[in-house]
Amino acid sequence: MLCCGATAAADDDLGLDDVAGEGGVKTAGYLQFDLARTYGGQDHWSMARSRAEVSATGGDSVKWKISGRADADAVFAIDSGFYPDAVRRDQQYQFHLRETYADFSLGDVDFRFGRQHIVWGEMVGLFFADVVSARDLRTFFLPDFEQLRIPQWATRAEYYFGETHAELIWIPVPSYDNIGKPGAEFYPLRRDAKVLGEAKPDNSLGNTNWGARLSRMVGGWDVSGFYYRSMDVAQTFYFTGLSGGQAEFQPRHERISQVGATVTKDFGDFVLKGETVHSRGRKFNTQNPLDAPNGLVDQDTIDYVVGVDIPAFNDGRVNLQYFARRMLDYDARTGFERTEGGASVLVGTRLAKNWQAEALYVSMLNRNDYMFRPKLIWSANKSTRVVFGVDAFGGAANGIFGRYADRDRVYTEARWSF
Repeated sequence: MLCCGATAAADDDLGLDDVAGEGGVKTAGYLQFDLARTYGGQDHWSMARSRAEVSATGGDSVKWKISGRADADAVFAIDSGFYPDAVRRDQQYQFHLRETYADFSLGDVDFRFGRQHIVWGEMVGLFFADVVSARDLRTFFLPDFEQLRIPQWATRAEYYFGETHAELIWIPVPSYDNIGKPGAEFYPLRRDAKVLGEAKPDNSLGNTNWGARLSRMVGGWDVSGFYYRSMDVAQTFYFTGLSGGQAEFQPRHERISQVGATVTKDFGDFVLKGETVHSRGRKFNTQNPLDAPNGLVDQDTIDYVVGVDIPAFNDGRVNLQYFARRMLDYDARTGFERTEGGASVLVGTRLAKNWQAEALYVSMLNRNDYMFRPKLIWSANKSTRVVFGVDAFGGAANGIFGRYADRDRVYTEARWSF
């Protein structure tokens, strides 16, 4: 139950006919510059990143795609003493292989092999049924989901019969959430903790991920259900003891099972969406790490969300969502309530021919912590976009957003697509 960009997660079919046409090679990509200054807490520059992503697609009977991304962040030269060396080494220069795969068909079954996005969720700015995606969380959930998701190395098969769509996936070498290094702007663990290196599962057969999803139109309702067995993309912080008076933790990954469902219905005046996921096998930290072995307790959960998307204003929209997580075998030592709920409001409108305004407000209702993200978007032409925005956090220090109350920032993003 985490969020929150303002980009809707879309159902991601293989789309063999959309990869490239007539065996020709097509290239695309974008150049982007992000500049951010954090004014909450200690004032400092927090991003001066240049990013380039390029892709090529082609093929005929076997279609293919290759893509990669390169980043260089000058903020580590501007504020050279603000971040630890480990953070600088992790984020100053980066290269990522993005979606790189081959598509082909055998009879009525479509296959995709390679590094790919598998998107099962359909909500705005929320990861619920989108259980397969790994995410780059070094800048929290602030980037568009297009940039936040990390592709998985997967084999994927899809079959359509009538209005029913069946999908099978196998991920032999999983990708995991990238949370960065201690001392980074949005590192998830408290600052007074010592963190050992992340222990990722080995590439054995028992640590592979697999799942199945079935979707169907039923009386105008788009309904899907899935089962996913995986090494959790999210980290579990194991308490390993005290070191020099500091609590010491190590990020590890649990073997979990998830059963979920999604539903969508277009009523004309608005679109209704809902998702629910039952997760088994996760562990949660206790408030006092000495209260339980490894500072963890087992907690099965049900996450659920319902939302409406309403056309409004001048080519704009209003999106309203309520979401919650319920602990099924509740243990008060986690510091959470049995049910923790939240709500989000997204409002967007066109101001002029090339100008749009958008504002996202997300709040956890139990703790009254919040995130507020107003932005102004200038579309200079079809290939050039500039965004001016603010990311503001507040509320209880033990909340999802309140813990970052000193990370408020102003930013601008300039992007040129080709």
